[in-house]
Amino acid sequence: MKILFYDCFSGISGDMNLGAMIDLGVDKAFLISELTKLNLKGWELYAEKDQRHGIGGTKVTVKQTHHEHTHRHLSDIEKIISESSLDKKIKDLSMKIFMKVAVAEASVHDIPINEVHFHEVGAIDSIIDIVGAAICFNSLNPDAVFVSTLELGSGFVNCDHGTLPVPAPATVEIIKGIPSKTGGVNFEATTPTGAAIIAALGTHFNPVTPVRIDKTGYGVGHKENPAVPNLLRVFLGESDEPSSGHDALRLECNIDDMNPEFFEYISEKLFKAGASDVYLSGIIMKKGRPGNVLNVICEPGLGGIVKEIIFTESTSVGIRTFPFRKDTLSRKFEVIKTPYGGVTVKRSYYNEKEVSCKPEFDDCRKIALEKNIPLKEVYNNIMASIVIKDHNI
Repeated sequence: MKILFYDCFSGISGDMNLGAMIDLGVDKAFLISELTKLNLKGWELYAEKDQRHGIGGTKVTVKQTHHEHTHRHLSDIEKIISESSLDKKIKDLSMKIFMKVAVAEASVHDIPINEVHFHEVGAIDSIIDIVGAAICFNSLNPDAVFVSTLELGSGFVNCDHGTLPVPAPATVEIIKGIPSKTGGVNFEATTPTGAAIIAALGTHFNPVTPVRIDKTGYGVGHKENPAVPNLLRVFLGESDEPSSGHDALRLECNIDDMNPEFFEYISEKLFKAGASDVYLSGIIMKKGRPGNVLNVICEPGLGGIVKEIIFTESTSVGIRTFPFRKDTLSRKFEVIKTPYGGVTVKRSYYNEKEVSCKPEFDDCRKIALEKNIPLKEVYNNIMASIVIKDHNI
């Protein structure tokens, strides 16, 4: 199992993460090339070698080439990302990270998520940091992400809302459930952007699983600290243990008095908010009335926004919430040559043994529509191409 291990002894910020990723081996030119697909003007990314306490690493600086006063809403961020030419997996992960911040801000300010407007996190440099994190993660493609205890820092930080205590309120919301500590350094060690990256990527927190380290990368922070080196250390390695699961929530409610056409719209909103699955189960309710159970699977930190969507968009007056542990297979994506051109296939593994392989449905659907041939024919022909490739026929 391929492991990415974040050692956050001095916290994490967006630029420290990019520095660690480049130091770990992600090509800077590749990263910049991918970031240009955002079609976002007014930024430059610099990566240079630097040291903290004699330890060498990479310091990344994202500079805005012109000042902007824009405070972007979540919909503005989504528009920038969705209209880019980035890979869909990168788009989805970028929005997952931004959603962590949006949910936190909505909770702190007690407003609906669509009314949240980003200040620092909506700026160009933070957009580059977050989308860059998704690009680097997709490039390294680990099976699991281990995270040490998160150092949050201490003192106060100045932002658009004024002077706030460290950790900032949004950071506190984002890291709920993640092992953390304060006081190790006298500044804001973990920023909301850094916290959101960890919360979105992390699969194991304070793990005890043995890891064989192959590479180490250091992301150099912009602050100097005489007590502790201001560095983010990230390991890339292997573990003999299979990828285990993670904590999740299942939220459900019974609905028998709503136009069934609304379910598709509600499902779309839930998926967009970060739900990993949304499904309906038919039931018979009191007095023989037919109804449906709306089921939603999501990460623990998304419980609040899922409830908000269900209560505001459906006729439900009550939701049942169940915490549980979700075990998943490790998965890898690759593009293979087929009679229809390149098609993305998903391979799933258990104990490092492949147990299934299938083409991505969206690719098959697009081919079927463009060539006006049955979807099942496209699917069967691509599966035949997979067999030929795997067995060198």
